[in-house]
Amino acid sequence: MSINKFVLDNGLRVVHQMDTTSPMVVINTLYDVGSKDEHPDHTGFAHLFEHLMFGGSVHIPSYDDPVQRACGENNAWTCNDYTNYYLMLPDCNAELGFWLESDRMLSLDFSQKSLDVQRNVVCEEFKQRNLNQPYGDLSHLVRGMAFKQHPYAWPTIGKELSHIENATLDEVRSFFFSHYAPNNAILSVVGNISFEETKRLVEKWYGDIPRRDVLVRSIPPEPKQTEPRRLEVERNVPASMLYKVFHVCGRREADYYTTDVISDVLSNGNSSRLYRKYVKENPLFTELNAYISGDIETGLFYMAGLLAENTTFEQAEQAFDEELRLLRDELVSEQELEKLKNKYESSYLMDNMTLLKRANNLAYYELLGDANLLYEDVANYRKVTPEDVRRYAREVFVPENCSTLIYRAKN
Repeated sequence: MSINKFVLDNGLRVVHQMDTTSPMVVINTLYDVGSKDEHPDHTGFAHLFEHLMFGGSVHIPSYDDPVQRACGENNAWTCNDYTNYYLMLPDCNAELGFWLESDRMLSLDFSQKSLDVQRNVVCEEFKQRNLNQPYGDLSHLVRGMAFKQHPYAWPTIGKELSHIENATLDEVRSFFFSHYAPNNAILSVVGNISFEETKRLVEKWYGDIPRRDVLVRSIPPEPKQTEPRRLEVERNVPASMLYKVFHVCGRREADYYTTDVISDVLSNGNSSRLYRKYVKENPLFTELNAYISGDIETGLFYMAGLLAENTTFEQAEQAFDEELRLLRDELVSEQELEKLKNKYESSYLMDNMTLLKRANNLAYYELLGDANLLYEDVANYRKVTPEDVRRYAREVFVPENCSTLIYRAKN
């Protein structure tokens, strides 16, 4: 299916794809603002806005009520790099979606009451997930150890609870008008709606929203890590955990696909190397994972394991180190790679069959540079060779690029 694009005079980028297989329309709004755009002393704002954007806009006191009456569904998420909002409606109610989304892009209904309500929600989420839940501080510890200058050093929920507790209405209003603007957004529209109708409705509802002075991004690059880092903590948790993280390339670089393939070699399914060797055959761990952060800028490769009852940290680290040594010294077989590539292609095809996932992805790939890149992903994974895996493993999996977290359970 072809992708159509246009840009409004106010800078709003629009991506459209018609799909008549369903009587639904997805309106997806991606704002190019994430936790990396926050000040180190005022973190958690992008995630706070994920909640505030549902608290009422300048002309619409309740966002959810009209959505529910129109048989729609909506949600949002925040990550390090961007914030994404989606709305899915029957095609006969599509214009309602453009009205709702454009009004909250125009301006929120900034009030102390709305801020107090949403701030309390976010603070309770911080307490529940990161302070009062076993392993809740893992992300803070690992990111804080791996990143010394880059704002990836804190998770999207924020560095400290006090940053959200102390957020003022003026700070919130300033953050909105510095980032939430048509010239800092990508609108993707997918479903049973023509390009002509999409263009008409976008121009009608978004055309008068003024372009804004978006804060120019000035993010300090993370210096190359030149020595191993280690941190040991003791917590009241059911079992000990071992984390090893390595700096890897960003999402726009060719070796991103190599990095993702490596994570699949180690930990994609019950036949993967880590699960088969250290959970099934020699049960040093009860759970094992290897995955990448997928950040647009320089990200992280994670290895994480929940230690079995009698496993020592020395044994756990030896197991991790041995698997990384094999990747550095030996070529992955073509058969092993082919199986993972087939698995990825199958998952990719299934994901992009849904209107919602495709709308999300088209906006994201447009952020990366071009929505059409979505349809190059499978080919890019197919290009990864055993030699690529070994070469990149030798670059990344070295002691001076590693940060190790010993997360010890109290006896």
